[in-house]
Amino acid sequence: MFLNLLLGSPLLALAWLSAIAVTLTVHEFSHALMAKVRGDKTAEYAGRLTLNPIAHVDPSGLILLLLFGFGWAKPVPYNPYNLQDPKWDAVKVALAGPGSNLVMALVSGIAFRVLVGGGMIAPLNLLSIFLFLSILLNLFLMLFNIIPVHPLDGSKLFFALFDDPKYQELREFVSTRGPQLLMVAVLVSAFTSVNIFFFISEPAFAICDTLIGGSCNGYFASIFSSF
Repeated sequence: MFLNLLLGSPLLALAWLSAIAVTLTVHEFSHALMAKVRGDKTAEYAGRLTLNPIAHVDPSGLILLLLFGFGWAKPVPYNPYNLQDPKWDAVKVALAGPGSNLVMALVSGIAFRVLVGGGMIAPLNLLSIFLFLSILLNLFLMLFNIIPVHPLDGSKLFFALFDDPKYQELREFVSTRGPQLLMVAVLVSAFTSVNIFFFISEPAFAICDTLIGGSCNGYFASIFSSF
């Protein structure tokens, strides 16, 4: 995906890659920052409490991202036993990532409204495109990560809420079968035309419409048809 985009539209590829780098970096940095705030410096000692994108790169995730448009960053390590409240602080550390994506989407949306809506820059200016892609990427990453399936961030909240022994079988299913089902869904989405993640894409585009005050689907189409 990225390689084709790079060959056909280098500037658009640069805007896309920049938006991804900022989105993933802020997401992982937020995990590390919340862990430190709640008493654990494991991520800081590992060099992950930084906004340097290189510190958060996972080679395998990066390669897949460039080839197929789906990848991941390096997970942020933390020691729950160092946290002030191991059970719920672990949830806070996990949800700090998606929370940062929501903030970034809102900030990018406001900037887009001011700069593009106010006529300060053209709709197809590279900065406009970067802000738009930042909105979408942050919304997609936020909604994807709150899925209550291990190892996604939402699983921490799920396990905290369903920690009673009577939910043991359900917890085991989410822990073991959940990742397998998630991988199947990702492969189906990546290699077929089936929109298996419609429960993410539809809300993401709906929120995006509200943020930019227009049709994100239409704007998305205009971007990729103009280069």
